[in-house]
Amino acid sequence: MRIAEVNPLLSGFRRVGCGAGGRLSAAALLAILPPVGVHAAEATAPASVLGLWRSQDRGGTIELYNCGPAVCGRILDGPTLRANPDLRDVKNGDKALRTRPVKGLRVFDGFTGGPTQYKGGSLYDPESGWGTKTGYLTLKDPNTLEVKGCVAFFCQSEIMLRIR
Repeated sequence: MRIAEVNPLLSGFRRVGCGAGGRLSAAALLAILPPVGVHAAEATAPASVLGLWRSQDRGGTIELYNCGPAVCGRILDGPTLRANPDLRDVKNGDKALRTRPVKGLRVFDGFTGGPTQYKGGSLYDPESGWGTKTGYLTLKDPNTLEVKGCVAFFCQSEIMLRIR
C-alpha cells in the first residue's frame, strides 16, 4: 500500500465513538492506522527479482531465490515436465550429470548486483544441454525480467513474466 492510499482509509470512518467534539484522539488514530514509515519504505523500495517467473517463449516456471550473497534459479515446472515429471538432464555435456532430475535443477547460478541489473552468473538449458558462462538479469519493470545468456560474442535473450 502506498502513502497516497492512506487518506481514503479515513474517509470510511464515521464519528461514532469519538471523544469530545467528535474527534479521534491521537492514541485512537495510532491504533487504527498502520505506521507511515512502513508505507514509505514500500513505496520507494525497488522491486526484487526474487520470486516465481514464467518464460514467455517456453512456458516454464523458474523460482529465483537467494543462494548466499547471489541470486540463483531452479526449474519448478514446464510443458516437458508436465508430460514427463521424471524428466532427467539427459543432454548434459557431463555424462555423470545426465541422471539428475530436471525438476528443481539449478539453471541460474551466481548472479550478483541489483536491484534491477544482475550479472556474473551462468545459465543452463537442460533442453539443449548448453550453458553460458556469462549471463545477465535485467528487471525491466516489477513484473518483467529479461534474461540474457552469452557464449563468446553470441547472446540470446528471453523475457520472463512474474507469477508472484
